[in-house]
Amino acid sequence: MKSISNLATTPAAHPVIADDLVEYHAARLLLLFHVCGKNDRIEGLTKLAKLDFFVRYPEFFEQLCHQLGVAAAFSIKTRESGMVRFHYGPWDKRYYQVLAYLEGRELVTVSKEGSAFIFSLTPKGVQVAEKFRKASPFGELVAQMKAVKKVLGSKSGSKIKNLIYNMFEKEVGAKALGEPIS
Repeated sequence: MKSISNLATTPAAHPVIADDLVEYHAARLLLLFHVCGKNDRIEGLTKLAKLDFFVRYPEFFEQLCHQLGVAAAFSIKTRESGMVRFHYGPWDKRYYQVLAYLEGRELVTVSKEGSAFIFSLTPKGVQVAEKFRKASPFGELVAQMKAVKKVLGSKSGSKIKNLIYNMFEKEVGAKALGEPIS
């Protein structure tokens, strides 16, 4: 992954893909903490990754809502960016790099309570996330996050993980570790 500030070293003929930019993922996670979190914080890596999964894979979220008998507005229709199968379900190997980037920019603090990592937006992070929330390019993403929070926001990371494994055994659970989820 590259930072936008390092693109000058990329040859002009080389395509730049948003999925390869740390800022692209950082913006989504800032919004995730702000929109899906409780008081601008998410407790646990598992919950972070599973909420992010349903934001990034709207077709799975739609199936989950139908299975649960929950009405939800679906704004995004296509997969946002890929994840892989990990020990605890869907995961993005870039989380550690992106979270370190956010912490280094003083947008997020990371603390530990017991065995759980707590991710909280700083006042600066809230300000940036709120700016993104109001920006039209993020409109569909914010709407998807609101729907995910409404359905899953009160559930623990473990409960969401179990829902994923129970409902999407073939698509997620049966995959080998590190295999992309499509």
